[in-house]
Amino acid sequence: LQDEETRKDYDYMLDHPEEYYRHYYHYYSRRLAPKVDVTIVILVTVCAISVFQFFSWWSSYNEAINYLASVPKYRIQATEIARQQGLLNKTKEKGKNRRSKEEIREEEEEIIKDIIKNKIDIKGGYQKPRIYDILLFQILLAPFYWCKYIVWYCWWIYCFTIKGQEYGVEEKLYIIRRYMKMSQSQFDSLEDHQKETFLERQLWVRENYEVYKREQEEELKKKMAMDPRWKRYRRWMKNEGPGRLTFIDD
Repeated sequence: LQDEETRKDYDYMLDHPEEYYRHYYHYYSRRLAPKVDVTIVILVTVCAISVFQFFSWWSSYNEAINYLASVPKYRIQATEIARQQGLLNKTKEKGKNRRSKEEIREEEEEIIKDIIKNKIDIKGGYQKPRIYDILLFQILLAPFYWCKYIVWYCWWIYCFTIKGQEYGVEEKLYIIRRYMKMSQSQFDSLEDHQKETFLERQLWVRENYEVYKREQEEELKKKMAMDPRWKRYRRWMKNEGPGRLTFIDD
């Protein structure tokens, strides 16, 4: 009875002895309640999610490397670089160190994949995972990111709103990305020639972007109109439809 809540239940039981079912419920609910600290539960959950994130990203990254290693364009370039560096010659040793064809093939495959990892910058959802991108570090570094963003925002206001400076290339691309409602990783995955087109058309100007957006929507409608799959879908929606209701009596 040292706990304040249990003492209230005890006093209530003395005043209302007829409510024995209620007393049993409160007694067992407190006796069988878990004694684990909520902070520990949250910390363990965040750590588990972070570990799953990291290994999931590594799996996606390895899938991207394996795919690029199977593309003739990148495979030929990586093989040529390996030959120039003399890496493939080391795999074909003779004498006591001679190995089977399968072992040589596996080692050559690893060499090609390592060259692709070092020479090709994979962006977007398949980029190389970084420890600072997982949930645990994002939560720990959140105050730093907020301070960094506030400093950057004040700098933006001072340079471009108060002083009226012209936008640089990075600032123009940032405004275009905000108009397109894309994340940084999504925007980074775009080809360089697409970004050059954005800059040539001056899409950081709102009016120019609206024109570009309408053009893209019209082009998408034309593609959908010519796509045979969409034609079949529209024909099915017109004739059958998803569970149409009728009022015809049986």
